[in-house]
Amino acid sequence: MSFLRTGFLLVLLTLLLVWVASALGFGRTGMIVALCVGIGFQLFNFFFSSTLILKAYGARVLEEGELQWLQDDICEMTSAAGMPMPRVAYIAKSAPNAFATGRSPKKAVVAITQGALDLLDRRQVRAVMGHELAHVKHRDMLTMTIVAGTVSVIGFFAMIARWGAIMGGNREGGGGIGMLIVALLAPLMAVMVQMAISRSREYAADAGGAGLSHDPEALASALEALHRGIPGREPLTQTGATAHMMIANPFFGMKIGQLFSTHPDPEERIRRLRALAAEG
Repeated sequence: MSFLRTGFLLVLLTLLLVWVASALGFGRTGMIVALCVGIGFQLFNFFFSSTLILKAYGARVLEEGELQWLQDDICEMTSAAGMPMPRVAYIAKSAPNAFATGRSPKKAVVAITQGALDLLDRRQVRAVMGHELAHVKHRDMLTMTIVAGTVSVIGFFAMIARWGAIMGGNREGGGGIGMLIVALLAPLMAVMVQMAISRSREYAADAGGAGLSHDPEALASALEALHRGIPGREPLTQTGATAHMMIANPFFGMKIGQLFSTHPDPEERIRRLRALAAEG
């Protein structure tokens, strides 16, 4: 169901792009060129962001023998799933969180913080890593790259619309009021769809991670512990640019509106996981 919802939202985002381009009087060729430029920019991030993100967080890829129990658990899950073994990174920060990055399963890195290791027991850590491996298996980095590229193009079109509104509009796209409506609504709608897709991928990773670890209850209890531990500690990230990568919203408890959260309501995630555990 999460994959169907993601597909629907991707179609909705594409239709939004078409609407914005049509409102501005862009031809099909102009729209395709603009979309390619936006996706091209995001693909650059897609190929190189992994290294940049690990450096930004001070993550260190573990050598053989370091946190070997953690590497063994990840190896066990990936072997059972027929996945390549990712690199495992450690972040010496107190913020309890984990994430996955990398442009493909063969280039993937899964990372966890000292804060998460302090809060969680081995069973819970294994389930958290299962969640991150599910993101890798589902190629969610590629999905979110395409989404971010489309949103960037819509934002660029909205900027053009703002200038068009100032200049009084154009014959093809309508008057200044119409252009202003596009300029104000389009970016907001695009971000809302982007957030909805991110939430959908989190639900899918929860279900996939529960399957990989064969322990939905451990993932549910891990999410409870992470969300108890996040408030009051310095967030792993200071901006929202990479918040969607984390297993738990790094700004949880900081009065950021749920409407613009990159993560689903943790209580609903936990409820779904416990329902899976009850089934079996």
